[in-house]
Amino acid sequence: MTGERRPGPRRWREAAEEALYGPEGFFVRQAPAAHFRTSVHASPLFAHAVAELLRRVDEVLGHPAELALIDYGAGRGELLTGVLAALPGELAPRVRAHAVERAPRPAGLDPAIGWSAEPPHRAAGLLFANEWLDDVPVDVAETDGDGVPRYVLVDGDGTEHPGEPVTGADARWLARWWPLPPGPGHRAEIGRPRDEAWAAAVSRLESGLAVAVDYAHTRAARPPLGTLTGYRDGREVPPVPDGDRDLTAHVALDACAAAVHTPPDHGPALLLPQREALRALGVRGDRPPLALASTDPAAYVRLLGRAGEAAELTDPAGLGGFTWLLQPRRAPLPPPWGVGGTDGDRPPG
Repeated sequence: MTGERRPGPRRWREAAEEALYGPEGFFVRQAPAAHFRTSVHASPLFAHAVAELLRRVDEVLGHPAELALIDYGAGRGELLTGVLAALPGELAPRVRAHAVERAPRPAGLDPAIGWSAEPPHRAAGLLFANEWLDDVPVDVAETDGDGVPRYVLVDGDGTEHPGEPVTGADARWLARWWPLPPGPGHRAEIGRPRDEAWAAAVSRLESGLAVAVDYAHTRAARPPLGTLTGYRDGREVPPVPDGDRDLTAHVALDACAAAVHTPPDHGPALLLPQREALRALGVRGDRPPLALASTDPAAYVRLLGRAGEAAELTDPAGLGGFTWLLQPRRAPLPPPWGVGGTDGDRPPG
């Protein structure tokens, strides 16, 4: 989009939608892995953990004839490729993998992986959304000198302007999920479009488990200035809706969880840190015993490398700081979370 006419001020949601997903948008033209590193790209251990989670969902569902694995915001299909490679032989033939992504299908992707902008209907299995919701565009609100929340408008070069007061459904969302304190300059990202996107995604799952993984916050600790930022070439950059960078903001995952209709045959939703989720799925950063270096040096080096990868995925100051939302659909949570409680948090209703 560089060199094109820059539009006048408009709300952040509209500007980001075009910059990310328009004909010349960031995610349409570029591979996300070239600009930022997710857990999927950090280590194959992440795909192995998702494969283990899929196995546990299969057990909870009673081993259906077809087991869905749906990846929302699939990028170039890296996670699905890794999970399929990690599945045990007895499970693999029943798994139907499907990528949900607006970008065109990449060349060379395993033909066994379905690809579309819309998810399949009435699937039973695991829906996994890794760093998807943070790229669902939202409007930004900021309080003016009188403490009134106003929409923030943005030019194509990133210059911001105050807009109209926030009203209607957006005002009700702020009051419930992100009430802004008195005084000027307090900001919030209005997460209502993410709530709706998540609820719509979960509704396509007939039974099983939906998982959203993102940098997140809850109502008890919202960031006072918001989190909207940009990423390009592996670096954090100012948020400018120019199509040359990712535009992202942390997710109010508690609000997303509450947006899903939960009839009696659903288990409770759960929020927990990635560190805890991955450790429960077998990803641990324990160093191999030093004695192995003498008896089997090659194995020691291999296990040491794996421990380093696990440590990165579970580091609370890094990738381990992501939050997982586990939202069951007409099924209990898989073990260990569905048996005897957990250290995770139940999102408020």
